[in-house]
Amino acid sequence: MSHTAKPRHVAVPAARQAHRAKPAAARTAASAPGRDRYLDLLRSVALFRVVVYHLFGWGWLSVVFPSMGVMFALAGSLMARSLSRPPLGVIRGRLRRLLPPMWAFGAITLTMMLYAGWRPSFTKLLLYVLPVGAPGYPETLGDDGGLLDATWADQAVGPLWYIRAYLWFVLLSPLLLKAFRRLPWPTLLAPLGLTALLATGLVTVPGEPGLALTDFAVFGSCWLLGFAHQDGLLRQVPRYFLVSCAIPVMVFGLWWASGHLGPDGWDLNDIPLSQATWSFGACAILLAYSPSWQQLPGRLAKFDKVITLSNNRAVTIYLWHNLLIMATVPLVDLLYDVPFIDDHFDALLTSMNSVLMFVAVWPLIGLMILAVGWIEDVAAKRKPRLWPTGGRAHPRKTPVDQAGSPAR
Repeated sequence: MSHTAKPRHVAVPAARQAHRAKPAAARTAASAPGRDRYLDLLRSVALFRVVVYHLFGWGWLSVVFPSMGVMFALAGSLMARSLSRPPLGVIRGRLRRLLPPMWAFGAITLTMMLYAGWRPSFTKLLLYVLPVGAPGYPETLGDDGGLLDATWADQAVGPLWYIRAYLWFVLLSPLLLKAFRRLPWPTLLAPLGLTALLATGLVTVPGEPGLALTDFAVFGSCWLLGFAHQDGLLRQVPRYFLVSCAIPVMVFGLWWASGHLGPDGWDLNDIPLSQATWSFGACAILLAYSPSWQQLPGRLAKFDKVITLSNNRAVTIYLWHNLLIMATVPLVDLLYDVPFIDDHFDALLTSMNSVLMFVAVWPLIGLMILAVGWIEDVAAKRKPRLWPTGGRAHPRKTPVDQAGSPAR
C-alpha cells in the first residue's frame, strides 16, 4: 500500500537508535443480544498487535496476525447486526460514535502542528471534521534535535487512513448488505477481484481517491465476511471445506508477496493483493471457528477486565497510540540524565530503547483513556465512565440505540 495507507512504526532519534432469504430462526440466533467475548478477544489482540507493530516496526507481524482485516471484519459484523433497524438511523449513530473522539484527537494534533508551523489548506482542515479523505499532515515538522522526531506528525496522524476507510464502509453498508443478501458469494469476492485489478496495474486511480479505493478493495472482503458471520452464511459451509478454500487463498497471498517484497520485507501493508488475500483467508477461518463465548473460558478469564476496557475504549486507543509512542522517546531519554545509569549502563540503555518505550507506552495509553476516553461514552449516549472494565452502562434509550453494539 501507499504510505498513507500503511501503518508505520516510530522512528527513534539517531542518537538513541448466502443467501436471499434466511430462515427467521437463524436470523434470531445470529442477532442474539449480549457481547460475544470471542469477538471482543479478537479485537483486543488486534489492537495490541497494532501498538506493537507501530512501535517495533516488525513487518512480519502483518503475517502473524492480520489486525486490520480482523478489525474491519468485526466492524462489518456489528454493522450487519445494526442494519436490522432503519439504515439512516444506523449510519447517523455510527457517525455520532466515531466523530467526537476523532474531533478531540484532531483538536490536539492540529493545535500542535499549527504551533509548530504547519499551514494547511481549508480543505485539509475540513477532513479533520468529516474524514471522507485521510486527514492531511506534513511528512516532516521541526527537526530531529527537537523534543519529538521530525516525523512525529506523520507517525501520529498517518494511521487515520483507517478512520476514512471505516467511514466509507459505514456509508456504503446498506447497499453492500443488499447486494450481499442477493448475491452473497459474488459480492463477498468482488473486492478481491478489484484488488487484483489495482495491484496488476490494469486499473489505476491517482491521488487520494486511489488510496481510498485501494483500502476499500483490500479490506472490503473482510468487512463483508462480517456480514457473512452475522447472517450465518459461514455456518452453512462445512468447516473443513471453508478451511480447504481459505488456505490456498492465503498461500497465494504469501506467494505474491515473495515476488513483491518492499523495503520492509514481509510487511503485507506494502503489498495490497497479499494483504487482501491473507487477511481474507485468516478472517474467514477465525470467524468460522467462532465459539460465541458469553464469558471468557479458563485462563482467558483473568484478562476479562483488560479485554472489556480495550473494547470500550478501542477508538481512543487506536487514535492516540502512535502519538503516545512518540511521547515515550523524550521520557526514555530522561534516563540518560541519571548519573549512575549514564555512567554504567549507557550502552545497555540504548540497546533496550524500544523495550523501554514499549513499557512506557501502556501507562500513557491508560492516562489518555482517563483523559478523553469518556468521550466515547458521551458519543454513544452512555453515562461517562473513566475506567470501564465492568458491565456496560445502560444507554439512554433512543430509537437508534436500543439494540446492537457500538461500532469498534
